[in-house]
Amino acid sequence: MTKKRKKKIKEDSVLRETKDRRLFPNVPDPSHRRNNASRRNNHEGETRPEYATFAGQRYECEVKVSISYGGKTVRGTTVNLSQTGMLAKLPEHYDLAELNGKNVTLDFLLEEGDLQEGTELHYRRLKAHVVRILPDKHCAAIAFSRPLYEARRRTDRILFVLSSIFLTLCTAVILLMRVDSIRYFATNPWLYCYSIMTALFLLSRYLFGSFYKPTPVDPSYTPSVTIVIPCFNEETWIRETILRCADQDYPVDKLDLIIVDDGSSDNSVEVIKQTVRDMCAEGPQYDIENRVRIFLQNYNQGKREAMGIGIRNARTELIVFVDSDSFLHPDAIRTLVQPMKDPKMGGVAGRTDVANIYTNWLTKMQAVRYYISFRIMKAAEAYFDSVMCLSGPLSCYRLEVVREVFDKWINQRFMGQKATFGDDRSLTNYVVEHYRTGYQDHAICSTIVPSRNKVFLRQQMRWKRSWLRESLRACTFMWKKQPFMALSFYLGVLVPLIAPIIVLYNLVYVPVFRGIFPATFLLGLFMMSLMMCFAQLILKKSSLWFYGFIFCLYYELILLWQMIWAWLTFWVNDWGTRGKGKKRAEAQAEAKAKAEEAANHG
Repeated sequence: MTKKRKKKIKEDSVLRETKDRRLFPNVPDPSHRRNNASRRNNHEGETRPEYATFAGQRYECEVKVSISYGGKTVRGTTVNLSQTGMLAKLPEHYDLAELNGKNVTLDFLLEEGDLQEGTELHYRRLKAHVVRILPDKHCAAIAFSRPLYEARRRTDRILFVLSSIFLTLCTAVILLMRVDSIRYFATNPWLYCYSIMTALFLLSRYLFGSFYKPTPVDPSYTPSVTIVIPCFNEETWIRETILRCADQDYPVDKLDLIIVDDGSSDNSVEVIKQTVRDMCAEGPQYDIENRVRIFLQNYNQGKREAMGIGIRNARTELIVFVDSDSFLHPDAIRTLVQPMKDPKMGGVAGRTDVANIYTNWLTKMQAVRYYISFRIMKAAEAYFDSVMCLSGPLSCYRLEVVREVFDKWINQRFMGQKATFGDDRSLTNYVVEHYRTGYQDHAICSTIVPSRNKVFLRQQMRWKRSWLRESLRACTFMWKKQPFMALSFYLGVLVPLIAPIIVLYNLVYVPVFRGIFPATFLLGLFMMSLMMCFAQLILKKSSLWFYGFIFCLYYELILLWQMIWAWLTFWVNDWGTRGKGKKRAEAQAEAKAKAEEAANHG
């Protein structure tokens, strides 16, 4: 059991949930015969790690397990596994009847990708009970005496203590370095001013992120919600996205879906239609015919136009946007809407995790980056009710607020050109100018991230251009917000813009022209990266924490220098992630539109 298993990881490798026989196992039962809160062990509890929320969810995986009882041991392989039990396939020659009803002890090793992030551990002498046998499959269903998150509680406590100590040490080192910056400020005011600003910005984010608390769930608060799913060439994932949006622990009569296909050239439209047909077949009690609507655009017009169709046709109090390759947790909508009880709250973002974490090192790196970006950075902004980007994978707005700014947003132009990306950040900007915006950490979705460097870098360039454009616009009104939030925002804009110059100065000019090794600068970068690693380990308790350091290294060597190109090309409207294919699609769409216009005039 100590030998590591060799695993073949495919591109976009995701956890494989064991599917329920029903499409909507989490939708509240109108007859009230099922209680979703207890059925899958998704109770509330501050002492439970977040991966325990749906402890009963089973995943298909092959894990070798030793089953011991009465001095005997039999070895098998799991067919599926959850944090509360497993279905184990045993050798054909083994007499299953001998095991039925027995109290047993289990020994198995969970590695990355077997179960939810944070569960990887060697579980030894885990007590369990064989609840039934399946002779036709030669399998035994085994229930653990305590769930895995309880079994690893001691390990989690040790990780918490150690990572807290190291995080405190990193913070102390950074503060001591900034004391030196103040002492020697007169020798190089510009450089030391930047180092002080950087430390103030990052440390304040971690500080206020630690103060953040999600809004508690009030089961009686269920405002009407429309989920809008814009789709373009997403035949691989769109079915799962739609089903996850429909299968919510939320009142059926309070939840609508609008699916907008933005001129896909693949098989997305057929997948969407077949998915809706399958949903209708589940029965009239789900009212799919009235709750789910499909809109098809004749040609690709961009995500903003697709979102606009949803806004125009929504008929509920709140509107939620979900990307077509993102998958909601069953309680995502119920949790997401809670901050909207505040009438001054214009919008709220949920948390986005990475769905294809274990594909390769690039996706693992992004998983740590995503978690810190949401749980620390957005959480710190939420402390001041000013989250600056309600992200596309999962965001919620008050519909009347969106319609107030709709014309400005849908017709937004930049340097004379129609804005074609940065739709979510742009809409947030229009909303946050006059309303509060929040973050709900327990409203979780997972999304597919780029697993190839070329695609990832194109995405990051588009995001940087969007960030630059919208940050410049936000600079015109953020001074009206809470003073500390305003200061933090302006520092957050200034620090990345100046960063390439500072890095060139410290890593090129100082060693080459002054003959000084930049030890202090490198130590500062190292401490900042370790803060990211240990924060992730404290909060997520995942073995991926070290990839925070890899992300910081990747950022300094590659991503940082994109900022210079973003300065020089921030007016460019190409999405980048769709490359030449996207440009060809746009050209075809333009030609088609002109042909239709000519035909109409004719």
